[in-house]
Amino acid sequence: MPNWADATALIVIDVQQGFDDTEYFGDRNNPSCETNISALLDAWSSQSWPLVYVRHDSAQPRSPLHPSKKTNGFKPVLERGAPDLVVAKSTHSAFYGDPDLDAWLRSHNIGSIAICGIQTNVCCETTARMASDLGYDTMFILDATHTFDIHPVDGQTLRARELSRTTALNLNDEFARVVYTSELVD
Repeated sequence: MPNWADATALIVIDVQQGFDDTEYFGDRNNPSCETNISALLDAWSSQSWPLVYVRHDSAQPRSPLHPSKKTNGFKPVLERGAPDLVVAKSTHSAFYGDPDLDAWLRSHNIGSIAICGIQTNVCCETTARMASDLGYDTMFILDATHTFDIHPVDGQTLRARELSRTTALNLNDEFARVVYTSELVD
C-alpha cells in the first residue's frame, strides 16, 4: 500500500460525457475546465499522489447520466491513466457513494483533498462542504469546475459564472480554500 500520509488526493467529480448534452443541461461556463483538469491529472501523476474519480449514476431514466446510457461514461480527459479509486454515487456528495470514500481516504491516512469536476455549485460544492465537516483539509479548484445556467420559477436566469462565483464566496475560508489550477501545477 502506498504511503500517502503527506499527499493530497485529487477528487475528480462527475466528469462525464452526459454533461455535454446542452439540450438537457443548457449553457455552461468555464470552457477551460477540462484543460485545467488535464493539467491537474498530469501534476498528480508526476507526484504519484492519490487520484479518485467519482461517477454520478442518475436514478432518472431520461438523464444522460443514467447508468444505462453510454453518456454515463467518463469524458476522454480522464482516459489518461487509472485512478486509485472509482466511486459511483446517485446523490450529490461523493461521500455517499460506493465504495465509501471517507473510509478509503482514512484507510490510506489521507487528510487532505482537492476537488474539481462538474457541477461547481451542486456535487462539487456538496462534497467540499461534507469534506470540511468530516475534518479534511479541503481545496476547491474553482477553474477546474464548471456549471450550467439555471432558470428558476421566477423567470430570472442565473448565469453559470455567477453560480460559480457564489460557490467560491460560500466555500472560501469556511469550508475550503478556493484555489486555481496554476497555484497547484506551476
